[in-house]
Amino acid sequence: MEVRAITRYLPISPQKLRLVCDKVRGMDAEEALVVLRFMPQKGSDIVSKTLNSAMANAVNNFDLNREELYVSQIYAGDGPTLKRFKAGARGRYKPRLKRTAHLWVMVAEREEED
Repeated sequence: MEVRAITRYLPISPQKLRLVCDKVRGMDAEEALVVLRFMPQKGSDIVSKTLNSAMANAVNNFDLNREELYVSQIYAGDGPTLKRFKAGARGRYKPRLKRTAHLWVMVAEREEED
């Protein structure tokens, strides 16, 4: 059973968030939290909070064992882009795109191998 947590409208570009997501995909959930704690990227804090939320959903709502959880799926998608501008030289317009992202984290319980 997969349990998910979604965080939307994050003030970070999806490209930067995907770099962090690729590091923890498929890891045990507890191990992923340790890896995220020591990563220098801004997105690691965001992914860590969402992963904690998904784990709490699994434990509290579905009575899954916290030690058996792993990150089954994790991905970041595009959110709405805020279009702003900055004045350039000689009266020109310099666009600034402030990108946002949506983050999905799915955790599942490991199946026992026979």
